[in-house]
Amino acid sequence: MKVRTSRFGEVEIDPSRLLVFPHGLLGFARFRTFALLQPDDRGVFYWLQSVEDPELAFVVTDPTAWVPGYQVPIRPGELAELGLERADDATLFAIVNRRDGSITANLQGPIVLNAASRTGIQLVLSDRTWSTRHELARMPGAAAAARTA
Repeated sequence: MKVRTSRFGEVEIDPSRLLVFPHGLLGFARFRTFALLQPDDRGVFYWLQSVEDPELAFVVTDPTAWVPGYQVPIRPGELAELGLERADDATLFAIVNRRDGSITANLQGPIVLNAASRTGIQLVLSDRTWSTRHELARMPGAAAAARTA
């Protein structure tokens, strides 16, 4: 199937690789079907692209690759909704942003997927251990730009 995107033009996506979010994502409840696009084989960032709106896409990453020990408490009802038996079977992503010379991730609102069924939900963690702007990395030149500003 062909999916229009504002960043990559029209891309071919195997329909078996689509992800469905029955409740949408936070603030975007009416958009429920997404494709996970990998710009290159070496990267750690992906695009979560809406197939319903070419302008709607999020950069995401696996938060456990950046934050050792990051775990998401998934309630039994959420596991059942995803068709998972154990939280360890979930695939996690965090939405990434650029802010003030840093690359940050929303660890307070992780995306949780059942990779086998391609079903996902976005959680809002009640535990304030994690931030919506957890710094993953400083952008090159950000420190120098901050000193001269």
